[in-house]
Amino acid sequence: MYQNFTTPSSPHTGAPRLKALRAALKAAGLDSFLIPRVDAHQGENVAPCDERLAWLTGFTGSDGHCAVLQDIAGVFVDGRYTLQVRQQIDTDVFTPQAIPDDKLSAWLIKHLKSGTVGYDPMLHSHDAVSTLEAALAPQITLKQCANMVDAVWQNRPAAPAAPIRPHPVEFAGKPSAEKRRELAAKLVEAGLAATILTLPDSIAWLLNIRGSDIAHTPVPLAFAIVHDDARVSLITNPAKSSPALAAHLGPDVTIIPPDGFAATLQALTGKVGVDRATAPIWVSQQLNSPAWFADPCILPKACKNEAELNGSRQAHLRDGAAMCEFLAWLETGIEGLTEIDVVKKLEGFRRTSNALTDISFDTICGTGPNGAIVHYRVDEASNRPIENNTLLLVDSGGQYMDGTTDITRTVIIGTPDAEMTRAFTLVLKGMIALSKLRFPAGIAGAHIDSLARAPLWAAGLDYKHGTGHGVGAYLSVHEGPARISRAGEVALQTGMILSNEPGYYREGEWGIRIENLLIVTPPKPVEGGEAPMHSFETLNFVPIDTRLIDPALLAKPERQWLNDYHAEVLQKIGPLVESATFAWLKTACAPV
Repeated sequence: MYQNFTTPSSPHTGAPRLKALRAALKAAGLDSFLIPRVDAHQGENVAPCDERLAWLTGFTGSDGHCAVLQDIAGVFVDGRYTLQVRQQIDTDVFTPQAIPDDKLSAWLIKHLKSGTVGYDPMLHSHDAVSTLEAALAPQITLKQCANMVDAVWQNRPAAPAAPIRPHPVEFAGKPSAEKRRELAAKLVEAGLAATILTLPDSIAWLLNIRGSDIAHTPVPLAFAIVHDDARVSLITNPAKSSPALAAHLGPDVTIIPPDGFAATLQALTGKVGVDRATAPIWVSQQLNSPAWFADPCILPKACKNEAELNGSRQAHLRDGAAMCEFLAWLETGIEGLTEIDVVKKLEGFRRTSNALTDISFDTICGTGPNGAIVHYRVDEASNRPIENNTLLLVDSGGQYMDGTTDITRTVIIGTPDAEMTRAFTLVLKGMIALSKLRFPAGIAGAHIDSLARAPLWAAGLDYKHGTGHGVGAYLSVHEGPARISRAGEVALQTGMILSNEPGYYREGEWGIRIENLLIVTPPKPVEGGEAPMHSFETLNFVPIDTRLIDPALLAKPERQWLNDYHAEVLQKIGPLVESATFAWLKTACAPV
């Protein structure tokens, strides 16, 4: 199994660990210390050795931070985790705080009033530090220091050292040398001698390499220095290399061990670019002449080439067949099944293709009230039996060498009640609205996020997460820079892959989410129109549970979209599944 079900943390460890940390802060002369849920690469997913927030507080979500004072400790999470955090932390010693309403700066001013706040310069970007510094001045000052959690964390796991693998150009679509030459030209144009890359997926994309340092995300942990002549210094453990990797990288890529990173940065001459939003502030402090320069790989990585798009299409057909086998299996009966059983079975169906290299994230499988926890991860302690007349929400994906998949389906086990059907149909209406959308160049995610929410808003309902995130090409399942949310400011461009996943969650009862991935297509003329328009191409082909739909709530164009979609599912996936599943598929795809 790629997924394990051990309970990752316990609220009971929070109090003694917090006590030890406070003693260390006192000895160091600090009034407070900041613990973000990131590593030195600002990654959403981190290695076990970097799970400091989870180790201290018990909270295992993918985003959040903690501020520890001598008399109070706040754990800050966004709307995806408001239920989860209360279940995972000891609320007698940690106080949950809701982002964005509860701001770290205001909280520190209220509870600390004056003093010194310590932070690890490898875990905070220049922008984050300068913004917080300005908000706290002059009463509260920030101070760089060694990581205080590491000082009290006994038996901390070792840093990962998985081998780095070449990623074939047949999947990458462009040789690394060509990408490096294009990037070097941008450096010359910007008057830079070099630039520093700190995001592992940027480095993996640029060098056409992959790794296994992070669970479910096929990247090696590394830093890189790209020079204006297209040479690259790759800072990583040399033990991760091999003769095959050296041959793949070629003579213009040199591996430097991590303990040589500081000296290498300090020896650079000329202006050196560094991304102030994502690079650790420590990096810019080592440079003689730093210049703010956004990571030049982020946008071209997001705008997939045709090889990457074709690979993703194939991966989603393969994944769609596995999902259909899984959903058909669910129809054979739930007696004795639990959430863990369902997750294991789904991974088994994905494995039958012999192409799965990993899951793309821990499967979210929530029945009944667990479905209302947006990023729920089932473990041995939370595992619930699947019961009749309940909703089952399954959000999952796979990592294949030709693509990264992500899909959510909510199904009814038994018979739905009227509230389930109404909410499901409203969520579906929003999902269809985005799927059908045409839009001009320059439109960002913030401009269209409301379209997916409008049917829910009309009924006085909403959801607390973004509608969509970017997805990588055999990289991270959550990829920037574009997203469909109120905070999505980057224009959607041809070749981007984004999720479309509106939802609705009733705390303590059930949750609903429907998700497909979409490719942004090139702008095309519209008959009778004046300007070419982008549109979306759907990647996932898996039936949507029509037993949960109230047809009276669907407009004729919405019903037509759904029926056309299901006809395409049957046509594309039918030849890929077993005969019993094909019989189920014909019923599941019947017109509404």
